[in-house]
Amino acid sequence: MKSEHSRVYGFHRTLGKREARVAQRDGSTGSHRAAPEHTHPDDVPVQLALSALADPVRLTLVRELAGSAEWSRTCGSFDVPVGKAALSHHFAVLRDAGLVEQRDEGPKRVNRLRREEFEDRFPGLLGLVLRDDRRA
Repeated sequence: MKSEHSRVYGFHRTLGKREARVAQRDGSTGSHRAAPEHTHPDDVPVQLALSALADPVRLTLVRELAGSAEWSRTCGSFDVPVGKAALSHHFAVLRDAGLVEQRDEGPKRVNRLRREEFEDRFPGLLGLVLRDDRRA
């Protein structure tokens, strides 16, 4: 059944700021997207972890997350040369490899590097990847 608004104006109305605040207080996010699924590093084969870290864009994301406080970086805050769809794909690969955990905070998706969990599964690997190996 269509709402009164969509019947009169021919389109569905999105939540306004006040309605979004009420939805947040009620515990709902008002988001149309599903919560991201996460793979625990214990369930990740080494080939998948290495493959995820082999891409330069994903390596940049991991390095920038490593230098940031947990849950402080939104997906759009990274300076990488890809569009939104490609960035979403890169984050999905990192989640599948057990490297990144994401959660929604209102309209934003924030990220954290799963440093301890990944280190337990692959001791020393993340340290090697994060090391600045540029020669002077």
